[in-house]
Amino acid sequence: MSGNACKRNKIRCKITQHTQAQLMKFDVAIVGSGLAGLSVALHLAKTRKVAVISKRSLLDGASNWAQGGIAAVLDSGDSHEQHIADTLVAGAGLCDEAATRDIVENSRTAIEWLIEQGVPFTRDPTAELGYHLTREGGHSQRRIIHAADATGHAVQVTLEQKARAHPNITVLENHCAIDVIRSDKIEGTSGTPYCAGLYVQDVNSGKVITLAADQTVLATGGAGKVYLYTTNPDTATGDGIAMAWRAGCRVANMEFIQFHPTCLYHPYAKSFLISEAVRGEGGLLKLPQGAGAAAGTRFMESHDERAELAPRDVVARAIDFEIKKRGLDHVDLDISHQPPEFLKEHFPTIYARCLELGIDITRQPIPVVPAAHYTCGGIVTDMCGRTDLPGLYAVGETAYTGLHGANRLASNSLLECLVLGRAAAQHIESSAKPRELPLPAWDESRVTDADEEVVIAHNWDELRRFMWNYVGIVRTTKRLERAQHRIRLLREEIYEYYSHFRITRDLLELRNLVDVASMIVESALSRRESRGLHFSQDYPETLPKALPTVLSPQRR
Repeated sequence: MSGNACKRNKIRCKITQHTQAQLMKFDVAIVGSGLAGLSVALHLAKTRKVAVISKRSLLDGASNWAQGGIAAVLDSGDSHEQHIADTLVAGAGLCDEAATRDIVENSRTAIEWLIEQGVPFTRDPTAELGYHLTREGGHSQRRIIHAADATGHAVQVTLEQKARAHPNITVLENHCAIDVIRSDKIEGTSGTPYCAGLYVQDVNSGKVITLAADQTVLATGGAGKVYLYTTNPDTATGDGIAMAWRAGCRVANMEFIQFHPTCLYHPYAKSFLISEAVRGEGGLLKLPQGAGAAAGTRFMESHDERAELAPRDVVARAIDFEIKKRGLDHVDLDISHQPPEFLKEHFPTIYARCLELGIDITRQPIPVVPAAHYTCGGIVTDMCGRTDLPGLYAVGETAYTGLHGANRLASNSLLECLVLGRAAAQHIESSAKPRELPLPAWDESRVTDADEEVVIAHNWDELRRFMWNYVGIVRTTKRLERAQHRIRLLREEIYEYYSHFRITRDLLELRNLVDVASMIVESALSRRESRGLHFSQDYPETLPKALPTVLSPQRR
């Protein structure tokens, strides 16, 4: 890699002799340990040497937090056509119908694979498949297979144990990906550019490893931490999206950030989600005590005929409207009319967590607020997970397949992880091995700045606050332009630190967040209509033709 190329890509590097600790080689490197990443790893492990790279522990991703379940056609009273139709309606005209059909038609196979792995889904002896199916907002049928109200945890624990035990899978926990390596950035190479691997920092030692791989898979999840309030874990910093963007890949539909309507509102509860299934099982949204004479009354029926079972964007905007109109801190979600035994059986995690905080959901309503929940856009891929850069794949929330459109239908996300994870693995198995290149080592000569951590913390807080205030549930052009201006200033400061000082995980995450924030704002400014999750007060109408927002770094 030439000096000019290093400067242009904000990567300080030099061609040096690698030590054994500095260079690792695998057939496939997978960044991310959620359902998407572990699915790819386990499907490939029979024939490939695989590395799974996790910023923290394997269970620290968003998949482990998923409560509701996985949408799939598992009952004769349901059909692929109904599931597809529900998805298209929720997606507000922007779903790719071919991608949606492919994923839905492979849903049963995906669930059967999880059952084979030993995932303990909730049983129902009266059901056709023998498992209980629930219903969530936007679904016309009961088609959500689940493990009580902790489906993600049940799935992740099962797959994690298999991944750790597999001899062909190497788990690299507390390792933070920095950037992928393009072949054309290496001095002396020619031909069509491809992904030759990536740089990864060992968080504990601070050392940077050059990780060579025939194929690299980005499965890093979403970017919820770009907002002040989110249901996402701390790992959701948009790493894969930012890395692919810097590597020259297109990104689409970043304006469509799904705000989950019901995040627990409590000073001691961080990012705790109240599952969509609570409303699916009869939970009612009501005005709280602070609403005066209207306290205890339902309000969703005045916003949408589907009431509590309306899609998430409708419910989130309705709650946001009521909170702002009445000067409330939260609204109430009440399911106390259901039998206590039913609630303890179906929502044990929610029941226990609320009880810890002094809320008995069998007798009291749950205080809730909307919070950033899911990134519907992401890296543009095909139905094999391929990005614009050969050898680089993206799967799960970090990718854009077209399934989610302008709004994700509840419980379709884990399904996408499973179906695309399998498809990506199959394509990788059929791919030819690329030419091996002498990858440059990372330059470890950077200095440490004592003020760096303070500046990072301040910038992180500033970014998340103005994204919440200016680029939230309801948007205006003026607010978006204010955010764009602030992002430019922050970006310059963050990249100055990145270019001159020793990297840390916090700095890498902040660098990725500011890139993703820029994409969200640019996408939102370019959409001059209101559709799905993007609602603009300046452009409240929906245009007749639905078009995705595609950003291309080559044109910048």
